[in-house]
Amino acid sequence: MSTPQPKPSAAARPTLTEGPIGKTLFVFSLPILLGNVLQTLNGSINSIWVGRLLGETALAATSNANFLMFFLISAIFGISMASVILLGQNLGAGRIQEAKKVVGTSASFFFILSVITGALGIVFSPLILELLNTPEEAMDMAIVYTRIMFAGTPFMFGFNLIMAVMRGAGDSKTPFYFLLLSTVIDIGINPLLILGYGPFPEMGIAGSATAALVAQCVSLVLLMIWLYAKQYFLRITWKELHLLRMEWRIIKLTILKGIPMGLNMVVVSLANLLLIHIVNGFGTEATAAFGIANQISSYVQMPALAIGGAVTSMAAQNIGAGRWDRVNRIAGVGIGFNVLLTGALVLVLLAFNRETVSLFVTEGGAIEIGMHINNVTLWSFIIFGIFNVQAGVVRSAGAVMAPLVFAFISLMVIRTPLAAWLGHAFGLDAVWWCFPASFTMAALLNTFYYKYGGWRKARLLEKAGSA
Repeated sequence: MSTPQPKPSAAARPTLTEGPIGKTLFVFSLPILLGNVLQTLNGSINSIWVGRLLGETALAATSNANFLMFFLISAIFGISMASVILLGQNLGAGRIQEAKKVVGTSASFFFILSVITGALGIVFSPLILELLNTPEEAMDMAIVYTRIMFAGTPFMFGFNLIMAVMRGAGDSKTPFYFLLLSTVIDIGINPLLILGYGPFPEMGIAGSATAALVAQCVSLVLLMIWLYAKQYFLRITWKELHLLRMEWRIIKLTILKGIPMGLNMVVVSLANLLLIHIVNGFGTEATAAFGIANQISSYVQMPALAIGGAVTSMAAQNIGAGRWDRVNRIAGVGIGFNVLLTGALVLVLLAFNRETVSLFVTEGGAIEIGMHINNVTLWSFIIFGIFNVQAGVVRSAGAVMAPLVFAFISLMVIRTPLAAWLGHAFGLDAVWWCFPASFTMAALLNTFYYKYGGWRKARLLEKAGSA
């Protein structure tokens, strides 16, 4: 192992290993939460543009395309998460040069994987959309939309990797500002490219995808400029270009830890693809309604995802610093925040259920179906928040297999078969009960493992070794 380096001063970088846990977690997670709001708001507004300007069929096309994008991107997402956890533990231990090596190796490896994923997505989009049972009337638009989205995959991956690294280092505010910029650009030019105003061409559904591509590209370039202008402590300088190489000990570790986390995302997205396959069998209205409900539930998930992400970074730094006394308290505070914030969102959205669904479509059966989905599923995301925090803390120690197994059981063994059976036996209205059933199973499994499992014995930094 490399010789531990002196920890930088508080002025050099933020720290998540000191101070009151509640206040630190809240201040750190708030920009992440607001960033999640922006990303979800971005998707929702773009769905509103597509639904209102191009109609229900176009909305169904983007729903299928977005699920496909999530599935293929998830295949390499875990590697970036493993890099962030390793980065956080190194920073907590004061090993700044090791952290830079993680950044350099991850950037090189991640870029190659993102290019491969984008190319595969462009080539195989028609085949996979057909396997998804995409409604025939929406197929052509779905293919166009998906291919443009995948063309921008390297920009999207680069932007999100840099933001993840900065959050892992304890800075959640700067990523939020650049995410705000990306959102403003995307939302602003989306309708201009769809309908064609002024110098903008009329591109239809292709315009919506192109707006996202442009926003990600511009934001990535400006974020890179900012990093070097501010001399960010994890930037790769001209003299450190040798760090932008494939250091196999880091790659091996990130693959070993990242593949289970990536597979976790694959399991989630595969379960979503199987579910939308089931829903597609009930027609375009059902598909559009599920797409709308999915947009709405994204808002309900935001506290869980934001606090879960903050807890992971915070726990990783404390584990690296040997502050195990703080780890359990971090998990407890995170769960409390999730219950309060998610519960409040559920109450508000259910109180304005019809008004919320009607933002996406103004008429048709999709409104009633979407409202029914919300009534059945939204409250169960409180349970989702509980196990998401527990799983985040477990992963921050380097124990990644148990959350993967639990995700597989709850989604592939419980949710998907239950949805298929309910739909066949009782019709579309009953399909949605698979959500609370699967979330409850996941919460029980994760709680038992967090309390009695051996995740605290994981030694990520010791396995990393030294160059």
